[in-house]
Amino acid sequence: MTGQNLKKHTFSSLEIAVLVLVLFLAIFGCIMVYSASSYSAAYRYGNQYFFLFKQLFGVVLGIFAMFFFAFVDYSLLKKFKYLVLGISALLLVLVFIPGFGVQSYGANRWVNFFGISIQPSEIAKFALVLFLAAYLSEKHDKIKTFKGLLPPLAVAGGLCLLVIIEPSMSVTMCLALVTFFMLIIGGMSKKHTLLFSGVGAAAVPLLILAEPYRLKRLFAFVDPWATPQGEGFQLIQSLYSLGNGGWFGVGLFQSRQKYLFLPFAESDFIFSIIGEELGLIGCVCLMAAFAALVFCLFKIGLNAKDRFGCLLACGVGLVLAVQTLLNIAVVTGSIPPTGLPLPFISSGGTSVAVFMAGVGVAISVSRHSRREKI
Repeated sequence: MTGQNLKKHTFSSLEIAVLVLVLFLAIFGCIMVYSASSYSAAYRYGNQYFFLFKQLFGVVLGIFAMFFFAFVDYSLLKKFKYLVLGISALLLVLVFIPGFGVQSYGANRWVNFFGISIQPSEIAKFALVLFLAAYLSEKHDKIKTFKGLLPPLAVAGGLCLLVIIEPSMSVTMCLALVTFFMLIIGGMSKKHTLLFSGVGAAAVPLLILAEPYRLKRLFAFVDPWATPQGEGFQLIQSLYSLGNGGWFGVGLFQSRQKYLFLPFAESDFIFSIIGEELGLIGCVCLMAAFAALVFCLFKIGLNAKDRFGCLLACGVGLVLAVQTLLNIAVVTGSIPPTGLPLPFISSGGTSVAVFMAGVGVAISVSRHSRREKI
């Protein structure tokens, strides 16, 4: 095999860095899911490995998806943008259909197929990224006009509507922010940027006021001690967990809050358990790993051979960055409580598998862009 052919079939140092970071986060996530859930899983399901097995299944599926998409030419995905978007929208509708949708804690966020639960909103994030990347690359000359912005805004608005009525304000915010930043990257004018910033800022309080439980969460965020046994309970327990960790933590598997004190310790609030067991130093190292991965994804986007590849890789990086920041902000009491998993770490097979598939697409952008330069 010649030197040029060898370069075509091997991974570059940047791609290897992405793979290492993703595998590290996924493996670390499995360890922390077991640590955070072993007691509650044994108590509720009689099997301390209940959540760990589900997470391992998602990781294994995600590894296959990541390498599959890494070796598929990403430009082919543009042809399937409407199909992927349509399937994603259909899955979001199915959550409300009896027999398909699964309700939990008053929310319709899952679809069940033959005993396997899927969370469609996780798929919707990347379906939106694919559509936006394709549209903004094909219609980049029209993005500076309001008329040219209407199609992506309509698609994003439709997905946000389906998600908000589940209800899931956190995923809605994630979709809206990713759309906003991708439009900026795609060339949206400063005038429209300011306009949509104002609209978004006005929409958030309106969405909070629309549902009484969101208003209660806002009050709990302002003063959790006003309702220590009600809406403020989860935030208080999260802060206890983080505070108990100190600089270096109480030790891996030694958390006290996971003994049914902290709700959703293995999912939305797993960062609290990480802070308790590994301390501030452990949290900083984890955030550094996320930052490094986002940096690598944006670098892949900047090195892409075309506009579509650039927007696709940057879109994956945006979803990762926005969701990570929102999760950590909630757990640390920086924004009102809302449910959103920590990518690669929180319990959830759909989330980890879809995120790994998204990273695989970004790696494909890098690999096929390098081929053009050889």
